[in-house]
Amino acid sequence: MVHADAAEPKLAQYLGKVRPADLFAGADRFGPAQATPAVVPVYKGDTLLGHAFLTSDFVNTTGYSGRPIHVLVGLTPDGTVTGAKLVEHHEPIVLVGIPLARISAFIDGYVGKNVLELTSQSADRPPVDIVSGATVTVMVIGDSIIRSGRKVMQALGAPAAAQAPSAAAHRSLDLSKTGVSDWETLLGDGSVRRLHLTVGQVNDAFERTGRTEAKERPEPGAPDDTFIDLYAALASIPAVGRSLLGDVEYEALAGRLKPGQHAILLAGAGRYSFKGSGYVRGGIFDRFELIQGEVSTRFRDRTHKRLAAFAAAGAPDFAEVGLFVLPEGTEFDPAAPWRIQLLVQRAVAALDKAFVTFELGYQPPEKYLKTEAPAANPAVRPEPATVATAAVDEAAPDPAETPLWQRIWENRLPDIAVVMAAIALLTGIFFFQDQLVEREKLYTRVRFGFLLFTLVWLGWAMNAQLSVVNVLTFANSLRTGFSWDYFLMDPLVFILWFSVAASLLFWGRGAFCGWLCPFGALQELASKGAKALGVRQIIVPFGLHQRLWPIKYMIFLVLFGLSLYSLAVAERASEVEPFKTAIILHFLREWWFVLFAMALLAAGLFIERFFCRYLCPLGAALAIPGRLRMFDWLKRYKECGSPCRRCANECPIQAIHPDGHINPNECIQCLHCQVLYHHDRKCPVMVQKRLKRERRDAHPSTGPTAEVKPRTATPETDPATVA
Repeated sequence: MVHADAAEPKLAQYLGKVRPADLFAGADRFGPAQATPAVVPVYKGDTLLGHAFLTSDFVNTTGYSGRPIHVLVGLTPDGTVTGAKLVEHHEPIVLVGIPLARISAFIDGYVGKNVLELTSQSADRPPVDIVSGATVTVMVIGDSIIRSGRKVMQALGAPAAAQAPSAAAHRSLDLSKTGVSDWETLLGDGSVRRLHLTVGQVNDAFERTGRTEAKERPEPGAPDDTFIDLYAALASIPAVGRSLLGDVEYEALAGRLKPGQHAILLAGAGRYSFKGSGYVRGGIFDRFELIQGEVSTRFRDRTHKRLAAFAAAGAPDFAEVGLFVLPEGTEFDPAAPWRIQLLVQRAVAALDKAFVTFELGYQPPEKYLKTEAPAANPAVRPEPATVATAAVDEAAPDPAETPLWQRIWENRLPDIAVVMAAIALLTGIFFFQDQLVEREKLYTRVRFGFLLFTLVWLGWAMNAQLSVVNVLTFANSLRTGFSWDYFLMDPLVFILWFSVAASLLFWGRGAFCGWLCPFGALQELASKGAKALGVRQIIVPFGLHQRLWPIKYMIFLVLFGLSLYSLAVAERASEVEPFKTAIILHFLREWWFVLFAMALLAAGLFIERFFCRYLCPLGAALAIPGRLRMFDWLKRYKECGSPCRRCANECPIQAIHPDGHINPNECIQCLHCQVLYHHDRKCPVMVQKRLKRERRDAHPSTGPTAEVKPRTATPETDPATVA
C-alpha cells in the first residue's frame, strides 16, 4: 500500500527551506519537480547530480509526538546520500531538551552511505550513533532515510541489487588449519592486530576538528601516556579462536555460531574504554563498529560475552576483553579485510560532545586462507531491471519493510521481560497486600527495593518515565488521526501505559504514582534520606493542604487547553514537569531547568512528595479517570478518624482526611496505612485485641462469661494518646 502522504506530495512545501548546495556539494539549482515519484532533480550547471526528496512522501515518518518528521534528502543515481536536512518536526524531546544540533549531527552521519546497502541492516542497529535521550526520534529518522531512499531508487529504476555471480576465484577460510599459538606468534603473523593511541595523538586529532571548545578541553596527562591500547582478532579462524579462547570456550563458540556467522575478539587497556557505558542503557556498543567495504556492523549486549583474559600463553592482562558475535544475516566475508572504527568522544558542554574516529585494520593471515576455482557452470545472466513507476510499493517484500516498532520490540525482548516481571510483582503485592503488610520489616524492604528499581533501572537506565506529554499526544491523535504505530515505538512506555490503564480500574492512580513513577521514587527516597539525617518535616495544615492540591488539576487543564490550540506550545509548557531534566537527561541540560528540578526536590526534603501533592499534572490526569475504580482495597476501622487519627497523621502525602476517609484521588497506594491497620503495637483497635488475647492466654481458666474488671487506660491503649 502506498503511504498516505504519497497521494499529495509535500516536497514543494519544504524545498524553499534549503539550498541545492545543502543537499549536493556544488549544486546550484533545482530542476522541475516530478509528480511520480515525488522527487526533484538537482543540477550543477547542466550536470545532473542526483535527486532530492522528502522522506514523509514515501514512508511513514510519524515520531513520538504523533506527527510526521520531515527530512529532505539528496540521493545520487547510485543510491548514496549526499545531504539531509531536518525541515520540520514536533518531537517534544527535541523541542525542549536535546539540542537540534545533535539531531542534525545524527542525520549528517548518513551522508556518504548507500541506502541500498543499508537496507540489509536492521533499523534497531542504525549505522550512525544514537542520540541518548532521543532514541525513538532518531531511530524513526534513520529508518525513514533508509526506507524512503530505497523506494526512491526503485521508483527511478535502480538496477537490481543482486548481481551475477562473479567468475573470479573465490577466497575463503581454510578450516583445516588448526593448532595453537602463543601471544607473540599471534601478534607477529598478524592474527592479532593492534591500535595504540597516546594522549598526544588524541589531543592532536581533536585540534584538527577545528572545534574551539574541544581544543580547550584537552585530555590530561603526558603526550606519551597511553590513551587506549586496542587489539582485534577474528575468532572464526579456528587456530586464532582456539589460541585466544582456549579449547572449552572455542568449542562453545563453534556450537553457538550459525552457518555463515562469525565472531571477533576485542581487548583493550588504558584510560579509555572501547565498550563505554551506552550498552548498559540501550544495549548498543556505541563506541566502535566493524566496517567491511560499505557495510558497517554494530554490536549489542545480547551478542557479547565478557571474558576475563586471553588463553594464549604470554598474553598480557587487559582491562576489557570481549567476544562479539556478528548478528545473523550480516554480510561479512571472513577472508576479506575489515576494520574496527573506534569513536572517541569528548564532552564540550552539558549536552554536547565532540567526536573523532580512529581505525584498526585487520587482514586475515594468508596461511589461514584458501583459493577456490570458479564454478564450471556459466553464471546466469540477470534479467534487466524493471523500472518502477507510480506503483512504488509493488516491489517485493523486504525485511526492512517490517514496521519499525515491531523491530524495536523484537530487539528489546529482555527489557520487556524485566518490566513485565516488575508489573507482575507489583500486581502480586496488591493482591496479597494483607500478607505483606502484616510483616512490617518485609514490607519496608520490598518497597525500598521496588522504588530503587523504578528509579535506577526503569527511569535512569531505560528512560521509561511517563509524562503528561503522552496524555496530550494521545488526546491530539484522537482528533487528528489515531495510529498505534507511534505509541508502540517505545515498548516499555507502551507497556507501562497499558498497565496504568488497567490499574486505574482496580487501584486508581496510586499503582503508578506510588510505585512505577521514577521521579516519584526519587522524591520518596530523597525524603527517606532526609528523615534519616534528622531533617525536620513540615506538617501542612489540612485546610491549607486541601486548597493546594487542586493546583495540579488547574495545571493539567491549562496544558490540555494549550494542546487544543497547539501541541507544540503545550509540550513546551509541560516543562513544569521536571521528569525530562531529572530522569531522561540526568540533570545534564541548561542551568535553569536543573535549578527548577533541584528546587522541587529540595522542597520534597521538608514536605514529602511536594511535587506529587501539589504540582504534578500527570497525577491530575490519572486521577480523573481513576474515579472509575471498581474496588476499595484499603481497609478501615469504624474508629479511624474518631477517635484515632494515627493513619491520617502518618500518611506520607496527607491523603487521609481527619475524619478517617481516604481520598482516592490523592492516594498513592503506598500501603503504609495498611501496615498500621494490622499493627498490634500502633493501631488502638489491634492493641485492644492483643491485650485481650494476652489476658486470655494468661488466665486460661477464665471462661467466656467470667467477669473481667476494667483496667485503667494506659498511654499504649488510650486512642487519644495514639492519635
